[in-house]
Amino acid sequence: MTYTSTPEVQEMKARVCALHAELLRWGLVTWTSGNVSGRVPGTDLIVIKPSGVSYDDLTPELMVVTDLDGKVLEGDLAPSSDAESHNEVYRRMPETGGVVHTHSPYATAWAARAEPIPCVLTAMADEFGGEIPLGPFALIGSDAIGKGIVETLRGHRSPAVIMQNHGVFTIGKDPKSAVKAAVMTEDVARTVHISRQLGEPVPIPQADIDRLYDRYQNVYGQQPAPKEQ
Repeated sequence: MTYTSTPEVQEMKARVCALHAELLRWGLVTWTSGNVSGRVPGTDLIVIKPSGVSYDDLTPELMVVTDLDGKVLEGDLAPSSDAESHNEVYRRMPETGGVVHTHSPYATAWAARAEPIPCVLTAMADEFGGEIPLGPFALIGSDAIGKGIVETLRGHRSPAVIMQNHGVFTIGKDPKSAVKAAVMTEDVARTVHISRQLGEPVPIPQADIDRLYDRYQNVYGQQPAPKEQ
């Protein structure tokens, strides 16, 4: 099948490019580490950052478009070295519309300890529905990391996983949602770390976690106005 770019692809390239600035703004990445990808809605086309390119140099035109098998369909540069991990998530979790990877310092410190982040904050219950789970150690350059992400997050309410000795991967319905999850992961990783310097954090009972999660996911924010009868 011959690939032809569309306005939807170009829109996703612009969106993914712009979201990389958010990783810098929130202090989640250094140098050229980290990446954002997005699935073009209704397709199996993935837009991802090129490998090893400075964030300051990124433009929508430099974004790489691949299929789910990693074949480059548009772009003159090689895709991120994490592309295979992203693609594995998209292949096996087709509801996913965005994936983010960072080595944000506090969350990655938990990964270095091979320890999940316990749910001891209402903000964690809201966003993650429980702890932020720990995924297995895996070497970069194959689908092993992606498989570990999927195996950890399937059946889990958390949109984030900290991969042992590696860093953070987050998923979302779109790239912006995945970036939000990455920002929140680092925020709570920092707060829980500080709490542990003062003593043992107090866990939230599961029933209260469930109530908080349901409220945040289904009630919080601006709700549509009721239709007039």
